[in-house]
Amino acid sequence: MNPFRLLFALFILVPLVEIYLLMQVGAVIGAFPTIILVVATAIVGVTLLRAQGLSTMMDAQRSMASGEIPALQLLEGAALLISGALLLTPGFVTDFIGFLGLVPATRRMLIRGFLARSSSVNFQYRSTDSSREREDGVTIDGEFHQKDDPWLK
Repeated sequence: MNPFRLLFALFILVPLVEIYLLMQVGAVIGAFPTIILVVATAIVGVTLLRAQGLSTMMDAQRSMASGEIPALQLLEGAALLISGALLLTPGFVTDFIGFLGLVPATRRMLIRGFLARSSSVNFQYRSTDSSREREDGVTIDGEFHQKDDPWLK
């Protein structure tokens, strides 16, 4: 499926599902407790997100200090950013998905799945080697003058 169509469908379907669930929960427990529940999940989510974000940032700093590239930590940071946005979005479905992104094991599993789907690397090399001799045997002679760049001093 086209990724843009999938994204468009999600932008339409997710709010409809969220509204439906909020109405159903509100009918069972009442409007005020539903609002309190939505706000509470956002507060708990942001608190957990902050702790996970600091942990990921410290892991990235340790990787850089040991001379490694913190690629996994950057991907985890991106996943945490998405989880945070989902947790701040009112609703139970987005909160559930956001909380899944906060669990380190689930987050790493999602990152591995993402990398497996997007790791098809295409690499092509074309040589523009101009050191070979011309086929017609003609030598081109030239002169050059070296000029110092004042910006490189």
